[in-house]
Amino acid sequence: MRARERGEDRRPVGVDVPDWWIYRGTGREIHDIDLAEILPPPPPWRNFQGGPVRENDVPPGDEGEADRRLGPEINLAESDVDAHELDVVNAALYLRRPLLLTGRPGVGKSSLAWRIARELRLGRVLCWSITSRTTLNSGLFDYDAIGRLQAAASQAQSENREEVSIGEFVRLGPLGTAFLPGRLPRVVLIDELDKSESDLPNDLLSIFEDGEFVIQELARVRNQTREVTVHTNDPNGTATVVDGRVGCRAFPVVVMTSNGEREFPPAFLRRVLQLEIKDPTVEQLAAMVANHLLDDNGEHRERLVREFIDKSRAEGGLPADCLLDAVYLASSGAYRPDDAAWQSLLDALWRRLTTGQ
Repeated sequence: MRARERGEDRRPVGVDVPDWWIYRGTGREIHDIDLAEILPPPPPWRNFQGGPVRENDVPPGDEGEADRRLGPEINLAESDVDAHELDVVNAALYLRRPLLLTGRPGVGKSSLAWRIARELRLGRVLCWSITSRTTLNSGLFDYDAIGRLQAAASQAQSENREEVSIGEFVRLGPLGTAFLPGRLPRVVLIDELDKSESDLPNDLLSIFEDGEFVIQELARVRNQTREVTVHTNDPNGTATVVDGRVGCRAFPVVVMTSNGEREFPPAFLRRVLQLEIKDPTVEQLAAMVANHLLDDNGEHRERLVREFIDKSRAEGGLPADCLLDAVYLASSGAYRPDDAAWQSLLDALWRRLTTGQ
Protein backbone atom coordinates (compact mmCIF):
# COMPACT_ATOMS: atom_id res chain seq x y z
CA MET A 1 0.00 0.00 0.00
CA ARG A 2 1.40 3.37 -0.99
CA ALA A 3 1.72 6.37 1.30
CA ARG A 4 -1.23 8.29 -0.16
CA GLU A 5 -3.43 5.16 -0.04
CA ARG A 6 -2.67 4.94 3.70
CA GLY A 7 -3.85 8.52 4.14
CA GLU A 8 -0.33 9.81 4.76
CA ASP A 9 1.74 12.45 3.07
CA ARG A 10 5.26 12.97 4.39
CA ARG A 11 6.21 15.30 1.54
CA PRO A 12 7.78 18.60 2.57
CA VAL A 13 5.96 21.77 1.52
CA GLY A 14 6.71 22.64 -2.08
CA VAL A 15 8.38 19.30 -2.89
CA ASP A 16 6.65 16.74 -5.09
CA VAL A 17 7.60 13.32 -3.70
CA PRO A 18 6.70 10.48 -6.08
CA ASP A 19 4.17 8.00 -4.70
CA TRP A 20 6.35 5.03 -5.53
CA TRP A 21 9.21 6.11 -3.26
CA ILE A 22 9.45 4.04 -0.08
CA TYR A 23 12.91 5.13 1.03
CA ARG A 24 13.09 8.92 1.54
CA GLY A 25 16.80 9.37 2.27
CA THR A 26 16.71 11.26 5.57
CA GLY A 27 17.59 8.31 7.79
CA ARG A 28 14.52 9.11 9.92
CA GLU A 29 12.96 5.88 11.14
CA ILE A 30 9.51 5.31 9.66
CA HIS A 31 7.45 3.80 12.45
CA ASP A 32 4.17 3.34 10.62
CA ILE A 33 5.25 0.97 7.84
CA ASP A 34 6.25 -2.65 7.45
CA LEU A 35 8.51 -3.01 4.43
CA ALA A 36 7.38 -6.59 3.83
CA GLU A 37 3.80 -5.34 3.46
CA ILE A 38 4.30 -2.21 1.35
CA LEU A 39 7.08 -3.35 -0.99
CA PRO A 40 5.56 -4.72 -4.21
CA PRO A 41 6.30 -8.35 -5.14
CA PRO A 42 9.62 -8.86 -6.91
CA PRO A 43 9.88 -9.30 -10.65
CA PRO A 44 9.44 -12.99 -11.59
CA TRP A 45 13.13 -13.26 -12.46
CA ARG A 46 14.08 -11.95 -9.00
CA ASN A 47 11.63 -14.05 -6.98
CA PHE A 48 13.49 -16.24 -4.47
CA GLN A 49 11.88 -18.95 -2.32
CA GLY A 50 14.51 -19.89 0.24
CA GLY A 51 13.46 -21.23 3.59
CA PRO A 52 12.50 -22.02 6.19
CA VAL A 53 11.70 -18.57 7.57
CA ARG A 54 11.85 -18.48 11.36
CA GLU A 55 8.76 -17.53 13.32
CA ASN A 56 8.80 -13.97 14.64
CA ASP A 57 11.68 -13.26 12.28
CA VAL A 58 12.95 -9.80 13.23
CA PRO A 59 16.39 -8.42 12.23
CA PRO A 60 18.62 -7.88 15.27
CA GLY A 61 19.08 -4.36 16.58
CA ASP A 62 22.24 -2.43 15.80
CA GLU A 63 23.06 -1.48 19.44
CA GLY A 64 23.42 2.20 18.57
CA GLU A 65 25.68 1.75 15.54
CA ALA A 66 23.42 3.84 13.27
CA ASP A 67 23.43 6.65 15.82
CA ARG A 68 27.22 6.54 15.91
CA ARG A 69 27.47 6.63 12.12
CA LEU A 70 24.66 9.08 11.34
CA GLY A 71 24.09 10.90 14.61
CA PRO A 72 21.26 10.47 17.11
CA GLU A 73 19.22 13.35 15.68
CA ILE A 74 17.70 13.75 12.22
CA ASN A 75 17.97 17.23 10.72
CA LEU A 76 18.14 16.39 7.02
CA ALA A 77 14.99 17.36 5.15
CA GLU A 78 13.64 15.35 2.24
CA SER A 79 14.05 18.45 0.07
CA ASP A 80 17.83 18.34 0.69
CA VAL A 81 18.26 14.75 -0.56
CA ASP A 82 19.34 14.18 -4.15
CA ALA A 83 16.23 13.05 -6.04
CA HIS A 84 18.28 10.90 -8.42
CA GLU A 85 19.79 9.09 -5.45
CA LEU A 86 16.29 8.34 -4.15
CA ASP A 87 15.19 7.12 -7.57
CA VAL A 88 18.08 4.67 -7.82
CA VAL A 89 17.84 3.36 -4.23
CA ASN A 90 14.09 2.80 -4.53
CA ALA A 91 14.57 1.12 -7.90
CA ALA A 92 17.07 -1.25 -6.24
CA LEU A 93 14.48 -2.07 -3.56
CA TYR A 94 11.77 -2.75 -6.13
CA LEU A 95 14.01 -4.76 -8.49
CA ARG A 96 15.93 -6.59 -5.73
CA ARG A 97 19.20 -5.53 -7.32
CA PRO A 98 22.54 -4.67 -5.64
CA LEU A 99 23.71 -1.06 -5.52
CA LEU A 100 27.21 -0.02 -6.59
CA LEU A 101 28.13 3.38 -5.15
CA THR A 102 30.97 5.41 -6.61
CA GLY A 103 32.41 8.76 -5.63
CA ARG A 104 35.52 10.15 -4.08
CA PRO A 105 36.58 8.99 -0.58
CA GLY A 106 34.76 10.65 2.29
CA VAL A 107 31.54 11.73 0.55
CA GLY A 108 29.42 9.33 2.62
CA LYS A 109 29.02 6.27 0.42
CA SER A 110 29.02 3.72 3.22
CA SER A 111 26.67 5.79 5.41
CA LEU A 112 23.90 5.12 2.88
CA ALA A 113 23.69 1.55 4.21
CA TRP A 114 22.91 2.82 7.73
CA ARG A 115 20.38 5.37 6.46
CA ILE A 116 18.48 2.64 4.62
CA ALA A 117 18.61 0.25 7.57
CA ARG A 118 17.48 2.83 10.13
CA GLU A 119 14.79 4.43 7.98
CA LEU A 120 13.20 1.12 6.91
CA ARG A 121 13.78 -0.59 10.28
CA LEU A 122 15.95 -3.37 8.86
CA GLY A 123 18.15 -3.79 11.93
CA ARG A 124 21.87 -4.23 12.15
CA VAL A 125 23.97 -3.57 9.03
CA LEU A 126 26.19 -6.51 8.07
CA CYS A 127 29.63 -5.16 7.09
CA TRP A 128 32.11 -6.90 4.82
CA SER A 129 35.32 -4.92 4.28
CA ILE A 130 37.23 -5.95 1.16
CA THR A 131 41.00 -6.32 0.83
CA SER A 132 43.26 -7.66 -1.90
CA ARG A 133 43.11 -11.10 -0.22
CA THR A 134 39.34 -11.31 0.11
CA THR A 135 37.58 -14.26 -1.51
CA LEU A 136 33.88 -14.96 -1.96
CA ASN A 137 33.95 -17.78 0.58
CA SER A 138 35.31 -15.46 3.27
CA GLY A 139 32.11 -13.45 2.98
CA LEU A 140 29.83 -16.49 2.86
CA PHE A 141 31.06 -18.78 5.63
CA ASP A 142 34.03 -20.18 7.50
CA TYR A 143 34.44 -23.85 8.38
CA ASP A 144 36.87 -24.64 11.19
CA ALA A 145 38.13 -28.05 10.06
CA ILE A 146 41.03 -28.06 12.50
CA GLY A 147 38.74 -27.24 15.39
CA ARG A 148 36.45 -30.11 14.47
CA LEU A 149 39.38 -32.55 14.31
CA GLN A 150 40.58 -31.39 17.72
CA ALA A 151 37.08 -31.78 19.15
CA ALA A 152 36.85 -35.31 17.72
CA ALA A 153 40.22 -36.25 19.21
CA SER A 154 39.22 -34.82 22.58
CA GLN A 155 35.93 -36.67 22.45
CA ALA A 156 37.68 -39.98 21.71
CA GLN A 157 39.73 -39.58 24.89
CA SER A 158 36.76 -38.55 27.01
CA GLU A 159 34.16 -40.63 28.76
CA ASN A 160 31.53 -38.37 27.27
CA ARG A 161 30.86 -39.85 23.83
CA GLU A 162 28.29 -37.31 22.71
CA GLU A 163 29.38 -35.95 19.34
CA VAL A 164 29.73 -32.21 18.92
CA SER A 165 27.52 -30.96 16.10
CA ILE A 166 29.30 -29.96 12.90
CA GLY A 167 27.37 -26.71 13.08
CA GLU A 168 29.53 -25.60 15.99
CA PHE A 169 32.40 -25.26 13.51
CA VAL A 170 30.52 -23.29 10.84
CA ARG A 171 30.13 -19.52 11.03
CA LEU A 172 28.35 -17.57 8.32
CA GLY A 173 30.10 -14.42 7.13
CA PRO A 174 28.34 -11.08 6.64
CA LEU A 175 27.27 -11.91 3.08
CA GLY A 176 26.20 -15.43 4.02
CA THR A 177 24.16 -14.10 6.94
CA ALA A 178 22.45 -11.58 4.64
CA PHE A 179 21.20 -14.43 2.44
CA LEU A 180 19.49 -16.34 5.25
CA PRO A 181 15.77 -16.65 4.50
CA GLY A 182 13.84 -13.88 6.21
CA ARG A 183 10.57 -12.00 5.98
CA LEU A 184 12.50 -8.73 5.76
CA PRO A 185 15.72 -8.12 3.82
CA ARG A 186 18.98 -7.53 5.67
CA VAL A 187 21.27 -4.65 4.70
CA VAL A 188 24.81 -5.74 3.83
CA LEU A 189 27.64 -3.29 3.12
CA ILE A 190 30.42 -4.57 0.84
CA ASP A 191 32.95 -1.82 1.43
CA GLU A 192 35.66 -0.81 -1.08
CA LEU A 193 35.02 -3.56 -3.60
CA ASP A 194 37.58 -1.99 -5.92
CA LYS A 195 40.36 -3.26 -3.61
CA SER A 196 39.54 -6.88 -4.44
CA GLU A 197 41.27 -9.26 -6.80
CA SER A 198 39.87 -9.28 -10.33
CA ASP A 199 37.82 -12.45 -9.82
CA LEU A 200 35.67 -11.35 -6.88
CA PRO A 201 33.11 -9.18 -8.75
CA ASN A 202 32.38 -12.02 -11.18
CA ASP A 203 32.28 -14.52 -8.30
CA LEU A 204 29.61 -12.40 -6.65
CA LEU A 205 27.37 -12.73 -9.69
CA SER A 206 26.46 -16.33 -8.88
CA ILE A 207 24.96 -15.53 -5.50
CA PHE A 208 23.40 -12.28 -6.73
CA GLU A 209 21.64 -14.18 -9.52
CA ASP A 210 20.85 -17.44 -7.71
CA GLY A 211 20.06 -15.97 -4.31
CA GLU A 212 21.62 -18.99 -2.61
CA PHE A 213 24.83 -20.87 -1.89
CA VAL A 214 25.83 -24.31 -0.62
CA ILE A 215 27.97 -25.16 2.40
CA GLN A 216 29.57 -28.34 1.10
CA GLU A 217 30.62 -29.55 4.55
CA LEU A 218 26.96 -29.61 5.61
CA ALA A 219 25.69 -30.94 2.29
CA ARG A 220 27.94 -34.01 2.69
CA VAL A 221 26.21 -35.01 5.95
CA ARG A 222 22.62 -34.18 4.92
CA ASN A 223 21.66 -37.87 4.80
CA GLN A 224 22.54 -38.17 8.48
CA THR A 225 21.62 -34.64 9.60
CA ARG A 226 19.34 -32.56 7.41
CA GLU A 227 19.03 -29.61 9.76
CA VAL A 228 22.14 -28.08 11.30
CA THR A 229 22.33 -25.05 13.56
CA VAL A 230 25.26 -22.79 12.67
CA HIS A 231 26.63 -19.51 13.96
CA THR A 232 25.94 -16.28 12.07
CA ASN A 233 27.70 -12.94 11.72
CA ASP A 234 25.34 -11.36 14.25
CA PRO A 235 26.44 -11.25 17.90
CA ASN A 236 25.46 -14.58 19.51
CA GLY A 237 23.39 -15.32 16.42
CA THR A 238 22.47 -18.79 15.16
CA ALA A 239 20.46 -20.10 12.22
CA THR A 240 19.20 -23.43 10.95
CA VAL A 241 20.57 -24.62 7.61
CA VAL A 242 18.69 -27.38 5.78
CA ASP A 243 20.53 -29.79 3.45
CA GLY A 244 23.57 -27.53 3.51
CA ARG A 245 21.83 -24.87 1.42
CA VAL A 246 21.33 -21.20 2.35
CA GLY A 247 18.81 -19.36 0.20
CA CYS A 248 17.12 -16.00 0.66
CA ARG A 249 13.40 -15.27 0.67
CA ALA A 250 13.75 -11.50 0.76
CA PHE A 251 16.73 -10.48 -1.36
CA PRO A 252 19.09 -8.41 0.83
CA VAL A 253 19.75 -4.73 0.34
CA VAL A 254 23.31 -4.96 -1.00
CA VAL A 255 25.30 -1.72 -0.86
CA MET A 256 28.73 -1.91 -2.50
CA THR A 257 31.18 0.99 -2.49
CA SER A 258 34.05 1.81 -4.82
CA ASN A 259 36.60 4.63 -4.77
CA GLY A 260 37.29 4.19 -8.47
CA GLU A 261 40.63 2.40 -8.12
CA ARG A 262 39.67 -0.14 -10.80
CA GLU A 263 37.08 -0.91 -13.44
CA PHE A 264 34.54 -3.71 -13.10
CA PRO A 265 33.60 -6.34 -15.72
CA PRO A 266 30.62 -5.51 -17.97
CA ALA A 267 28.78 -8.66 -16.83
CA PHE A 268 28.97 -7.43 -13.25
CA LEU A 269 27.90 -3.87 -14.07
CA ARG A 270 24.92 -5.17 -16.05
CA ARG A 271 23.48 -6.80 -12.93
CA VAL A 272 23.83 -3.92 -10.48
CA LEU A 273 22.44 -0.41 -10.24
CA GLN A 274 25.15 2.22 -10.28
CA LEU A 275 24.93 5.44 -8.30
CA GLU A 276 27.49 8.22 -8.03
CA ILE A 277 27.41 9.88 -4.60
CA LYS A 278 28.02 13.58 -5.08
CA ASP A 279 29.83 15.92 -2.73
CA PRO A 280 27.50 17.02 0.09
CA THR A 281 25.82 20.40 -0.18
CA VAL A 282 25.94 23.16 2.42
CA GLU A 283 22.54 22.04 3.71
CA GLN A 284 23.60 18.40 3.93
CA LEU A 285 26.81 19.24 5.77
CA ALA A 286 24.95 21.48 8.22
CA ALA A 287 22.42 18.72 8.85
CA MET A 288 25.22 16.20 9.40
CA VAL A 289 26.76 18.44 12.07
CA ALA A 290 23.39 18.99 13.74
CA ASN A 291 22.63 15.24 13.65
CA HIS A 292 25.63 14.64 15.90
CA LEU A 293 24.40 17.30 18.35
CA LEU A 294 27.46 19.42 17.70
CA ASP A 295 27.39 23.19 18.15
CA ASP A 296 23.69 23.26 18.99
CA ASN A 297 23.42 27.04 18.99
CA GLY A 298 24.79 27.26 15.45
CA GLU A 299 27.26 29.95 16.45
CA HIS A 300 30.17 28.53 14.48
CA ARG A 301 28.47 25.98 12.26
CA GLU A 302 27.61 28.05 9.19
CA ARG A 303 31.03 29.71 8.99
CA LEU A 304 32.89 26.42 9.42
CA VAL A 305 30.71 24.66 6.85
CA ARG A 306 31.44 27.29 4.24
CA GLU A 307 35.15 27.34 5.11
CA PHE A 308 35.18 23.58 4.81
CA ILE A 309 33.55 23.63 1.37
CA ASP A 310 36.03 26.23 0.12
CA LYS A 311 38.95 24.21 1.51
CA SER A 312 37.58 20.99 0.10
CA ARG A 313 37.34 22.48 -3.38
CA ALA A 314 40.87 23.85 -3.12
CA GLU A 315 42.30 20.52 -1.92
CA GLY A 316 40.42 18.39 -4.45
CA GLY A 317 37.99 16.94 -1.93
CA LEU A 318 38.00 16.35 1.82
CA PRO A 319 36.19 13.66 3.85
CA ALA A 320 33.07 15.04 5.48
CA ASP A 321 34.03 13.69 8.89
CA CYS A 322 36.91 16.19 8.93
CA LEU A 323 34.23 18.86 9.31
CA LEU A 324 32.82 17.03 12.33
CA ASP A 325 36.27 17.04 13.93
CA ALA A 326 36.57 20.80 13.45
CA VAL A 327 33.08 21.59 14.75
CA TYR A 328 33.64 19.41 17.81
CA LEU A 329 36.83 21.27 18.66
CA ALA A 330 35.14 24.61 18.00
CA SER A 331 32.19 23.76 20.27
CA SER A 332 34.69 22.67 22.94
CA GLY A 333 36.14 26.16 23.16
CA ALA A 334 39.02 25.97 20.68
CA TYR A 335 37.34 28.23 18.10
CA ARG A 336 39.26 31.43 17.49
CA PRO A 337 38.36 32.58 13.97
CA ASP A 338 41.01 35.30 13.70
CA ASP A 339 43.75 33.41 15.53
CA ALA A 340 46.64 32.08 13.43
CA ALA A 341 46.86 29.04 15.72
CA TRP A 342 43.25 28.09 14.95
CA GLN A 343 43.82 28.44 11.21
CA SER A 344 46.94 26.28 11.49
CA LEU A 345 44.91 23.65 13.34
CA LEU A 346 42.26 23.72 10.61
CA ASP A 347 44.96 23.22 8.00
CA ALA A 348 46.15 20.13 9.89
CA LEU A 349 42.62 18.75 10.21
CA TRP A 350 41.60 19.48 6.64
CA ARG A 351 44.75 18.58 4.75
CA ARG A 352 45.96 15.32 6.23
CA LEU A 353 44.20 12.96 3.82
CA THR A 354 44.92 14.87 0.63
CA THR A 355 48.53 15.95 1.04
CA GLY A 356 49.76 13.68 3.82
CA GLN A 357 51.25 16.70 5.61
